[in-house]
Amino acid sequence: MIEVSREKFEELVAEALDTIPPELTKVMDNVVVVVVDDPPEPDLLGLYTGIPLTERGDWYAGVLPDRIEIYRNPICSICDTEDDVVEEVQITVVHEIAHHFGIDDDRLHELGW
Repeated sequence: MIEVSREKFEELVAEALDTIPPELTKVMDNVVVVVVDDPPEPDLLGLYTGIPLTERGDWYAGVLPDRIEIYRNPICSICDTEDDVVEEVQITVVHEIAHHFGIDDDRLHELGW
């Protein structure tokens, strides 16, 4: 386990978001990414809550933003170095953004995520 301050962890999440290709970030819609210390259930590194882009229709208006939570303590607990944290944050951010695009866990695993 490695200790990473909340401020530093938030920077790592921001850096991970900056690596998402602009052609993808342009189509991300009504979503917020936040850092949370602890998950609502054990073993979660991140969580997407919302309506994926692929499921939105003409009825989609006036709803609260989708929410991507990245969990600091579980990620730090499985990492031995700061480089490990950087890598795990990157993987988790990509994984949760994929859910925003309607990609489920089975497909993500097929793609190597």
